Amino acid sequence: MTKIVIVGAGIIGFYTAFCLLERGVDAKDITIIAEYLPGDESIKYTSPYAGGNFSCITGNDPDVLEYDRLTYTNLAKVQKAIGGKTKGLDRYKSTEIWDFNLAKAKYDSLRSYLQDYQEIGKSKLPNGAAFGITFLSWNFNCPKFLMNFKIYLEQQGVQFVRKHLDHIIQAYGHDTKIVFNCTGLGARSLGGVEDKNVYPARGQVVVIKAPHIMENVMRWGNDEPTYIIKRPYSHDQLILGGFYQKGDWTPDTLKQQSDDVLKRTTQLFPKILNDNPHGNKIEDLEVIRVVAGLRPGRHGGTRIEKEKLDEGKVLVHNYGAGGYGDQSGLGMAYKAVQLALDGAKL
Repeated sequence: MTKIVIVGAGIIGFYTAFCLLERGVDAKDITIIAEYLPGDESIKYTSPYAGGNFSCITGNDPDVLEYDRLTYTNLAKVQKAIGGKTKGLDRYKSTEIWDFNLAKAKYDSLRSYLQDYQEIGKSKLPNGAAFGITFLSWNFNCPKFLMNFKIYLEQQGVQFVRKHLDHIIQAYGHDTKIVFNCTGLGARSLGGVEDKNVYPARGQVVVIKAPHIMENVMRWGNDEPTYIIKRPYSHDQLILGGFYQKGDWTPDTLKQQSDDVLKRTTQLFPKILNDNPHGNKIEDLEVIRVVAGLRPGRHGGTRIEKEKLDEGKVLVHNYGAGGYGDQSGLGMAYKAVQLALDGAKL
């Protein structure tokens, strides 16, 4: 086994590999071990199911706000590395609306770095809304992005091994110095980790064909979030959501929830129906797919932590992003890699 092993082939694991390469680690010294890889589908493999955009979903924790900023301002490097916007990462306008005022820390953070940031006048906000902004977002076609990210890493020399681990110690070979635990929801049951603070945050989305929509619209309130996300280079797919159901392990999709999503999203953004080339009723929409996914949430927030094991071996935990792995994960990886490499001898 190589000197460095990353356990998990979701977005957190891939960002971690990318940051290692940026730090000058030889790709041939990196292996990614995972039970599931891009192209696979399983309720246990969250990343391909993500709606996939940079939004303001995260709370007010200063660390996470910084992870967001680092990711947003460095994603262009990832986009360039994997081959440009056609590979599953592009930019679209986003409108975000809240039914409450933002905490000062979050407000100050967002307006300090978001491109094309503008606040929406109160007279233009929908009923019940307290605050809103528009900005230039990052949008992910998550299945395509993950596949092209994997291709890029392989081209650099990173090795991939499909393997199920019962215990984190199984990730260490004779020569392995550092293991990154990027197992997401799997951290709850993986031997040697067994973090019972990890929980699923179930979501369900409806994917429709909507060539007339080229932007994101999101509303955050005290009930379920409502979001509309353009999926780049997907033959006009639009993601409609959603739900954030803590502790719900249900892998199935439910018609009642799909109906609720379609109602909420078309009320929030009537253009979905009004400009639909096939008609202006919900039943006129072309539904491509309905999908459920389990976000890897964690009580206490993200865990980015270094453990020193016997014989000088190191374990770095990097998980717990919940619904913001795509948009915070690069910042999380920068911190995890810094913890791992500072003072390390490979």
